[in-house]
Amino acid sequence: MREDLVAAIREVIDSSAFAGGPFVAKFEEDFAAFCGSSYAIGVGNGTDALWLSLLALGIGPGDEVITAPMTFMATAEAISFCGAKPVFVDIDERTYTLDPNLLERAITPRTKAIIPVHLFGQTADLDPILEMARQRGLHVIEDACQAHGAEYKGRKAGSIGISGCFSFYPGKNLGALGEAGAVVTNSEELKNKIQILRDHGQAKKYHHVLIGWNARMDGIQGAVLRVKLRHLSKANDARRAHARSYNQQLADVPDLITPVEAGFARHVYHVYTVRTRARDRMVQAMARRGIACGIHYPIPVHLQEAYRSLGYAKGSFPVSERCADEFLSLPMYPELTAEQLGVVVGELKVLLRSCKEPYASVT
Repeated sequence: MREDLVAAIREVIDSSAFAGGPFVAKFEEDFAAFCGSSYAIGVGNGTDALWLSLLALGIGPGDEVITAPMTFMATAEAISFCGAKPVFVDIDERTYTLDPNLLERAITPRTKAIIPVHLFGQTADLDPILEMARQRGLHVIEDACQAHGAEYKGRKAGSIGISGCFSFYPGKNLGALGEAGAVVTNSEELKNKIQILRDHGQAKKYHHVLIGWNARMDGIQGAVLRVKLRHLSKANDARRAHARSYNQQLADVPDLITPVEAGFARHVYHVYTVRTRARDRMVQAMARRGIACGIHYPIPVHLQEAYRSLGYAKGSFPVSERCADEFLSLPMYPELTAEQLGVVVGELKVLLRSCKEPYASVT
């Protein structure tokens, strides 16, 4: 894509449209159409997308927002920066997304919203979450920052709740050449409010109707993302093919749990994460063999030092904590070759045979 990207950047430079502007607007139109939503609002990053969604819905001090502890810190940070309190619900052990069966007990009179996290590229089970939210008058904001192009029962991630929040951090399935994010929504009222909030609360230049923030998307990122969006579906198909190959080659490996694609979902494998009790030894040993693996995420949000004041302790959310100790993300990107996948699988199998930490199967 290099030539197309350079041409897009050159066009922005020639137009001097660097902060917001027509290149962002064109990307917003394309991305809304891709997601099957009425509107997309480009912002500075995925954290802005979450934060401004909450602010635009009037969530603030004294309110509570429910989310999962197995996520990147930004999900909870956005809640805290509204002045609200994050309340956590453990994840399902097969999908690694918020467990709807545990949701009701976390709802209090102060609950105003639920943020299910579409972790690793797979959507949460949204229907029961949406139904409980409808009964209680709560907003559902999708954290789709890892789920560009993922689907829930045939509908694109981000298009189902009151808003869907995306990060375009460079490593994402749709990644910018820097920082960027977006909110998608079918609500014109919400769209208008987020547009004002992202631009210092301006309804028009120098007329500030709200206390907002500088959360605009750069013109260069809008132009770049518009180019890359054209390749996203093909790239997601490649990720899914790689995941199938991993699943087939790792199916009979003892002491290893491979990812499950839920019946309601179309997984886009932002990361391909297995579980092993020998995770820490595996990541170091694989690195010595020239294979870079990742850990997503070693400390659940409720156990982070920054959230000590919430009073959670080890054991509060056992599934998230167990997964945090066992998750190992194998190489996953569209350009992987069959030979490279074979090397990863071969080395992993050799290393696992040297470990004796058996698993009880997940049911």
